[in-house]
Amino acid sequence: MKILHTSDWHVGKRLVGRERLDEQSAVLDEIVDICQREEIELILLAGDVFDTYTPSADAEELFYEKIKKVAGETRAVLIISGNHDDGVRLSSIAPLSQEQGIYVVGNARTPISLKESARPIRPVQSGKGYVVFENGVGERIFVSTLPYPNEARFKEEKSELPYVERMKGWIAEGESGNVENLPSIFMAHIFVAGGSVSEGEREIDLGGARAIPQDALPNSDYIALGHLHKKQRMGGRHCYYSGSPLQYAFDESADKSVKVFCLSKAGVTDFKEVPLTSGKKLIRLRADSVEGAETLLQAYPDAWIELTLQLSAPLTTDDSARLYKHVGLVSLLTEIHTDETLVFESRKGLSDEALFDAYYKSGYGKEPKPSVKTLFLETLAEIEERE
Repeated sequence: MKILHTSDWHVGKRLVGRERLDEQSAVLDEIVDICQREEIELILLAGDVFDTYTPSADAEELFYEKIKKVAGETRAVLIISGNHDDGVRLSSIAPLSQEQGIYVVGNARTPISLKESARPIRPVQSGKGYVVFENGVGERIFVSTLPYPNEARFKEEKSELPYVERMKGWIAEGESGNVENLPSIFMAHIFVAGGSVSEGEREIDLGGARAIPQDALPNSDYIALGHLHKKQRMGGRHCYYSGSPLQYAFDESADKSVKVFCLSKAGVTDFKEVPLTSGKKLIRLRADSVEGAETLLQAYPDAWIELTLQLSAPLTTDDSARLYKHVGLVSLLTEIHTDETLVFESRKGLSDEALFDAYYKSGYGKEPKPSVKTLFLETLAEIEERE
């Protein structure tokens, strides 16, 4: 079976107030083209479909238009909700989307409907946290699904078990459905220990409290991960973060792609990364004068730019206006140097954890205890999930 793995579309996400729906539209069209060219049968979208719980009407319209094209007339799409998604809201489209070959697993991890379908690939078995797909020639694969996990989302009682033990239980629940020992995929929206986080992501491992060790992952043929925007391989097996299709932070590489592979009883074969080239590049520039900055900005007319100016005196209003005439400039940082002292230092881009460390040390003169920091980060995560 020919499969494509993607994640973290974040439809509706802006960059410092700049709209990026045109870029998102272009890159999703590119994924449609890849599906057609590579003769993909099943698409795995591993969470963070939208950027917020309540996406704009324009963002929703774009997603529904493009996901229908991704499914086409012959393909199936399997989606799990991420931490940025309202899993209940996302799952509400199921009665209509399943007729288009689009299947959603949200917070409840409810079984997928097994209605008759004329499509060559369709679900033939499903239970809590898993689904079996069969294609037109009778090949079957098992997919265990884990949307962004916690008790609140899964409507479970608060447990005293460590987070890793709760994760193992949720994983085992889905994996238990593979009674036929079919070729298998584990698809999850989680943070695996050792993953590289970009500046555009909140401190998603919560100081390590929600980092899942690699040895807690199931022994699946392929592990399709979402959550981290930098594409990366975890360990020595077929365990991958596909990464976001666009650059969403200035420290992310412009090297974006989707994963394409075949899965059969022989395991994973013909694995490859297919590049994505749509969207503007995010570039960091530095200059030591306004004139030098203008020259640099003119050299990158089709990019989003974060510019740091190293100056000996504050930037004037007129100079700032001159620079912002360049439409690609989205962030302007200044560092004012005297002969000896750096007067201003930007904290832009620091993680929530780093900001909390700095705040705590400013008040108490020492590092916070790990337990205090974890409590703060968990509380912050719960607040953001409610908003």
